[in-house]
Amino acid sequence: MSTLKILVIDDEPGIRSGVSRILRNFRVDYPFMEEAFDFAVFEAPTGEAGIEIIENNRPDILLLDNKLPGIQGIEVLEYVRKKQYNIIVVMITSYASLELAVKATSDGASDFIPKPFTPQELRSSIENITKKIFLKKMTATLKDTGKHIQFQFLSVLSHELKAPLNAIEGYLKMAKEHQLGEKIEDYNAIFDRSLDRIHGMRTLILDLLDLTKVESGKAQRNIINTDLIQAIRAAIDAIQPYSIQRDIRINLHGPDQLIMKADTNEMDIIFNNLISNAIKYNKEGGSVDISIGEEEGMIRISVVDTGIGMTETEMGKLFQDFVRIRNEKTKNITGSGLGLSIVKKLAENYGGTIEVTSIPDQGSTFIVSLPNEKSCL
Repeated sequence: MSTLKILVIDDEPGIRSGVSRILRNFRVDYPFMEEAFDFAVFEAPTGEAGIEIIENNRPDILLLDNKLPGIQGIEVLEYVRKKQYNIIVVMITSYASLELAVKATSDGASDFIPKPFTPQELRSSIENITKKIFLKKMTATLKDTGKHIQFQFLSVLSHELKAPLNAIEGYLKMAKEHQLGEKIEDYNAIFDRSLDRIHGMRTLILDLLDLTKVESGKAQRNIINTDLIQAIRAAIDAIQPYSIQRDIRINLHGPDQLIMKADTNEMDIIFNNLISNAIKYNKEGGSVDISIGEEEGMIRISVVDTGIGMTETEMGKLFQDFVRIRNEKTKNITGSGLGLSIVKKLAENYGGTIEVTSIPDQGSTFIVSLPNEKSCL
């Protein structure tokens, strides 16, 4: 849990105590945030008292009334700007005018909350500000990792999301203009294409979230006794409808149970990626053989498919971020280019490895080797 400091500068005791009461147990938490935010509220009845708190406690957010005894709120805002403090300022005033709005905005105020405000209005404003603070921190982190990675990340994201969105927009316009006919069944093909595009975008977003957690090293890991056989069966069950549709048999070879100390979610990511790829890049009527066992202190998972295979050059690029094998056989296969790089990073986090062998037009074999539970503790 991260705590953001909020300073309320207002000469009305009811406003100050009201803000403290409304935000006392308030939390901001979203799935894309690494941790939730709560708030510590400081109060000041005058601008002079507020500046003293700013110097001693350096708040993250300033809720600032303009009409104050002594120096006015706009002067406090100018003080913050001149000091170049990284504080988000929100004006809370009943005397807001166009002139004040222009002045406050030019001096760095990010928003206005009119008095009297409801608890929901205050919480909504604080929630939006918290998201801005989080995104600023993420942007700074991206810059620290290097502009090349940032550019690559944003380029791939914009391209991979823009293309399917444009396609879906085109399909919807065709349906709206009745270009293919008046019957709903006339549009089944473009509905299917739209759903495929949406599935691809969802996969990309989930892969990006997985990659971010792995790369940041800040994901909460829950290392427990994990039954790898159960995890593999769950991955097979998830992909089964697609494998049936393509007439691809999935065979599992291994013991009834194999326990390893691991994070269950990380094992799910490894197995889902390996098995879904084995189906996706397979041939109609093909097969996937999954073998798992323990030997010489290592747990080895082998996934063998009868698919399109790869060349030596293609295998050399396979585990890089955002890399997809592009050729005549894969042109209609969607993917983020992140799945196998994530598997490699996760395996390495356990002190393990992933290897691949492949023959074009015959199939591929992926072998993941992970230390037993004693080694991974």
